[in-house]
Amino acid sequence: MTSAPVEDQGPRRAILGRLPRMYRADGSPIRVLLVDDERALTNLVKMALQYEGWEIDVAHDAAEAVDKYRANTPDLLVLDIMLPDMDGLGVLARLRESGAYTPTLFLTARDSVADRVTGLTAGGDDYMTKPFSLEELVARLRGLLRRSAYLAPADDESLSVGDLTLDAASREVTRAGEPVSLTSTEFELLRLLMRNQRKALSRTDILRKVWDYDFGGRTSIVDLYVSYLRKKIDAGRDPMIHTVRGVGYMLRPAR
Repeated sequence: MTSAPVEDQGPRRAILGRLPRMYRADGSPIRVLLVDDERALTNLVKMALQYEGWEIDVAHDAAEAVDKYRANTPDLLVLDIMLPDMDGLGVLARLRESGAYTPTLFLTARDSVADRVTGLTAGGDDYMTKPFSLEELVARLRGLLRRSAYLAPADDESLSVGDLTLDAASREVTRAGEPVSLTSTEFELLRLLMRNQRKALSRTDILRKVWDYDFGGRTSIVDLYVSYLRKKIDAGRDPMIHTVRGVGYMLRPAR
């Protein structure tokens, strides 16, 4: 790494301090497991997340991460990919073997497109590279919580477009009767598209409504997640997700 892992924050406390605090559905604090072998970094991130009123547990290697996850399942997992005893991809695979799902953000120095694709297709919900802004990290984690089913009882919305169905209460999606497994971000992206069937949505609108964070106007993350969703929804079938040139994306029943 050639630069400090955390960027200078300036007035981040004044900015984040205006946002309402987030809690679990039962009113208790959000629980976060932070996994990184850089102790200086974990100390800084822990302080930033504690400022949100969250409870933070820290692990510095894969074995410790697995033990702490199983002892006290967190609401969010912040996971480095480069760990001394096993990479973060392996850690996430091991945790998901039990069928448990926790919204996961990879936080790593690996910054190539291939690394991002590998992390997200391995089941990560978001991916940040070092050096990073603490303010942006907190914003992305808050967004993950909003997109997950952990903060409040699920609503009973059910959507159907052609042979595609989505049930918000159970978080289940099927196409032609076959179950489709989605991350929380993919689920909310699909729900937005289904709510607006036959309507062209701009990348900016999708970014604002799904991520609730503007990423400095960088909309490439929308294209990336649409490509993942297409592989799960449209692979081997008549496509439902369409690119609207010069605008963004639209979902409509297959012909």
